[in-house]
Amino acid sequence: MQMLIKNAKLRNQSDLMDVAVDDGKIKEIGKRVLCEADTVVDAEGRLVTSSFIEPHIHLDKNNVLDEMPDAKVVTLQDAIDIQAIAKKNYSVERIVKRGSDVVNRAIVNGTLNIRSHIDLDDVAGIVTYDGVAALKEKYKGVCDIQIVAFPQVGLIKCPMAKELMEEAMKRGADVVGGMPANENSPDDSREHVKFCFDLAEKYDADVDMHVDETDDPFYRTLEMVADEALKRGYIGRVTAGHTCALAAYDDHYASYVIEKVAKAGMRIITNPPTNLVLEGRNDKQPIRRGITRVKELLAAGVTVCFGQDNLNDTFYPFGAANSLQLANLTGHAAQMTAPDEIEKLYDMITVDAAKILGLEDYGLEIGKNANLVILDATDVREAIRLDSDRLYVIRKGKVVAQTERETKLFI
Repeated sequence: MQMLIKNAKLRNQSDLMDVAVDDGKIKEIGKRVLCEADTVVDAEGRLVTSSFIEPHIHLDKNNVLDEMPDAKVVTLQDAIDIQAIAKKNYSVERIVKRGSDVVNRAIVNGTLNIRSHIDLDDVAGIVTYDGVAALKEKYKGVCDIQIVAFPQVGLIKCPMAKELMEEAMKRGADVVGGMPANENSPDDSREHVKFCFDLAEKYDADVDMHVDETDDPFYRTLEMVADEALKRGYIGRVTAGHTCALAAYDDHYASYVIEKVAKAGMRIITNPPTNLVLEGRNDKQPIRRGITRVKELLAAGVTVCFGQDNLNDTFYPFGAANSLQLANLTGHAAQMTAPDEIEKLYDMITVDAAKILGLEDYGLEIGKNANLVILDATDVREAIRLDSDRLYVIRKGKVVAQTERETKLFI
């Protein structure tokens, strides 16, 4: 065998198990697997799970705050406007340098799959695609990166973005993005949505849009996207990120839209780091939380995940590409603290995120890719509570990161 992991604590298993890997695949799981292996790792009762997945991040703009540390951001529009200044200095080399820091951190933190949105507009041009495509090639075989062609400033507002979206898809972008709320009228938003679906159908690509990233309850593009998915039969192929306005709707309309979202098989990604910071800025008490209706969506059978979104850029000054840290934050923001809810938080960075990215060979099951993480924890709650070290990060049976921590306490 290529690798044998002994004495692993697996989720939903009371006994310690062995996991045997060969040719990059999980070959056997049992209480005691007897075999020779090139690499033997004794997990010593620690938690072993599938590796983590980051379903929503912006590798083109992450870490740009290091280049403009005096930027002062109050609102989402401030962040967009200041980021536009930074875009003037974008280059492939800068994007790769800034993005490599983030991907390196993600790998050490157990993440081996990333979906990154890239801005396409008349300021950035196509350099964002070229930069993140270079990152994708650099980390090929270690961390897989999907690229979402994303028109943040709009398509009707910025007609050149349509050409750039088409060019990005021609060059190899994986997913069609969108931001229909960032247009000047509902009719323009509908045209935006239609263009994105037309492009997705042309390239047989999934759709992953930023939708209603606002506290304004009169923004209604989530329903537009759901309607378009249902109209075209694009069932199970559409993801909506943020959907902050859903939390601002009255309960009746929110339930109506959630029903459509569920019927369309849409997936929702909430982004607490950015939205907790930027939404509700103009509220007096009580201040809105800025994240979508996570529990109501889950109750309706909708797949819900969370993402880092922004990291050390004009939108969000913090962030560490750390899925357990994000799980902790989401648990607080969405008030998910019951035992089953904590388990669901962990699903959101593993099996549920895999559904969104369309990863067929993912999972801690026989025959699946041996993309695994061994944590310094014995269960999911402990891992999230303590942000436990990822002792080993394994890609197809090969160790790609290892953490050894030495702490000295003098009392």
